[in-house]
Amino acid sequence: MSDSYYELLDVDDALGERFHATDLVRSTWTAAIQHGAPPSALLVRALERCEQRDDTRLSRVLIDLLGPVPAEGDLWVRATKERSGKQIELVSAELLAQGPDGSPRPVARASGWRLATLDTSALQHASAPPLRPLSEAVNRNMSKDWDRNYVHSLDWRWLTEPMSPGAGESWIKPVVDLVKGETLTPLERLFTVADDANGIGTKIDIRAWTFMNTDLVVHVHRIPQGEWIGIRAETNYGPDGVGTTIGTLFDEVAAIGSIQQSVLLRPRPSKT
Repeated sequence: MSDSYYELLDVDDALGERFHATDLVRSTWTAAIQHGAPPSALLVRALERCEQRDDTRLSRVLIDLLGPVPAEGDLWVRATKERSGKQIELVSAELLAQGPDGSPRPVARASGWRLATLDTSALQHASAPPLRPLSEAVNRNMSKDWDRNYVHSLDWRWLTEPMSPGAGESWIKPVVDLVKGETLTPLERLFTVADDANGIGTKIDIRAWTFMNTDLVVHVHRIPQGEWIGIRAETNYGPDGVGTTIGTLFDEVAAIGSIQQSVLLRPRPSKT
């Protein structure tokens, strides 16, 4: 991998690790803001590295997107341990960016339960039916529809027709680094694509509506293996401009976890 979502500029900045974002973070809604996936993965990187212990792993991660994450300017990430424990720990991380007045302000936050590990391989179980194999998926070449942005960082293959009845299904893998020169951890890889569940599960026309998520909650019962992440998701819309996405996450072996997102549904402004 030669491209990346971020470049690390300073590990010792007073506000936290300081980063610069590349064009590959840019959203499909507007090039001025970041897609939700790269910031989520950057926060997970911070959660995993916070007072790291080899005998624990993240089991649940909650990401709150506090507002648009700007695609330009410096970014800072800092993490802390909220609760210490022999078997259960709570860690949190915060992403800061320059606000309208030029001062850094929080634009996204994450919290993660980190649990002590134990050999329970004899008890493994995943109830969700597995996705069809990657060999049956189709690359729809979605990058042709946008200037260089987040979509260009992915190998995205569909098992279902977009907006068809039932849950949407895709296999996705990032083809760039999260941070330039670093090898993706399995959970960083997962979070570079998990936020796409909303789009995979949608049933409405992106040309007429926006459906941005304000959060994502991911529970991981098994650390993913391999490069590909599968997503089966469906987005449901209420009568008042609010929706939810519910989905299951996979590797090529079986289900690995679940995801939920809150969705803000709004009509696109008419072009004059």
